[in-house]
Amino acid sequence: MTADSATTAPLTARAAAGRYALISFLAWLPAGLMGAPMVLLMLQRGMDVASVGLVIAIHSIAVVSLELPTGGLADVIGRRATIAASAVFALASLLLMGLATGFGLFAIAFVLKAVSRALASGPAQAWYVDTMHTIDGPDANLKPGLARGASMGSIALCGGTLIGGIVPLALPSTWSFGPLVPLSVPMLLAAAAAAVQFVVTIVAMPEPPRLRASFANVLRGVPVAITGGLRSGLRERAITRLLLVAGGVGVVLNSIEIFTPSRLQDLTGQPESAGMIYAVVGAIGFAGSALGSALAPLVARVARGSRRGAIIGTGVTALSLSIIAASTPLSGTLAIVLAGLGYVTLYLGCGVSELLRGEMLHQRATSAERTTLLSVDSLLLQAGGGVAAAGLGWVAMHLGLATAWWITAATILATVVLFPRT
Repeated sequence: MTADSATTAPLTARAAAGRYALISFLAWLPAGLMGAPMVLLMLQRGMDVASVGLVIAIHSIAVVSLELPTGGLADVIGRRATIAASAVFALASLLLMGLATGFGLFAIAFVLKAVSRALASGPAQAWYVDTMHTIDGPDANLKPGLARGASMGSIALCGGTLIGGIVPLALPSTWSFGPLVPLSVPMLLAAAAAAVQFVVTIVAMPEPPRLRASFANVLRGVPVAITGGLRSGLRERAITRLLLVAGGVGVVLNSIEIFTPSRLQDLTGQPESAGMIYAVVGAIGFAGSALGSALAPLVARVARGSRRGAIIGTGVTALSLSIIAASTPLSGTLAIVLAGLGYVTLYLGCGVSELLRGEMLHQRATSAERTTLLSVDSLLLQAGGGVAAAGLGWVAMHLGLATAWWITAATILATVVLFPRT
């Protein structure tokens, strides 16, 4: 199939859900592969936890700065082109990350990663929702396809995290090739996955034909799309409240990413062993996320509404963080087991609440502003992540890791008041 035929071929609802699931899998596979060794590689290169937190904060700031322009860009030039560009930036970022030897190169790599993340936040999901509305009208049932896509993304994270944790252990600890060390290899595998994502996006993601946008039209169209999305978000209180929840989710996800690898390294004393344990724990967590996404429609039915289902999922997430916080003073196998239990339930609850929150957001958004609103959502998520990286990093170093986890649990629990009743 050529790219042109993929663009014009009609899709059924089932086919659209299948393409969205495939794209979601490929979009998250590189993140899974790099997840386990990322922080450990920076620590091995001589950086401390504070420096790691600063690099991740730089990433969050860069994403926040780029979210709205890239979201508006996707609404102007199309979803497929934006996702393909994201894959290219991801490829460059991952190659540099695998070769980086100090703070400066890691910072550049994370800025490139931020560009990729900003470009990728929203266009695939917006493409699926718009396609479903074209096929079945504005009342199309979005839950099954969104759940399938979210589950496949979590499966990619689960499998990729396991592979990223196993590969460094499969190599001799003394192995090196120039700046490459065992913890670098998963970054190169992630770069290869990003290259595959680029090809599949171009070939397998059909999109309605668009007039070719000139540079001048893009310059005019992006601010219009941004303004429209922001106006809608500020005009509709329900949309504003749903978007604000993303800040709390960002605090949770970045706290997990920053603190867990160093905690496991303290428990094991070996970077490669910590990477393997983090890969297993992380994979279990992502499997929980996939299960949560798959169960979200059922939870909404049992709870008699998406709002109540999302609140239940958020409560489970807060409870899980409390388990992780309570296990911090412990050591050995028991601490690792409790961390694994906390991960499973955390990502299970987050999978439920995030899918239902996304559905509630899409029900209130129009096609013209959908990607921009998703970019605002990602912007707030990254802003929350930046607060976690900078603020909670300081808390962990001066007041203890348990305090940082308790603050994170309280933050996500407080977001339940934001879910709109109508």
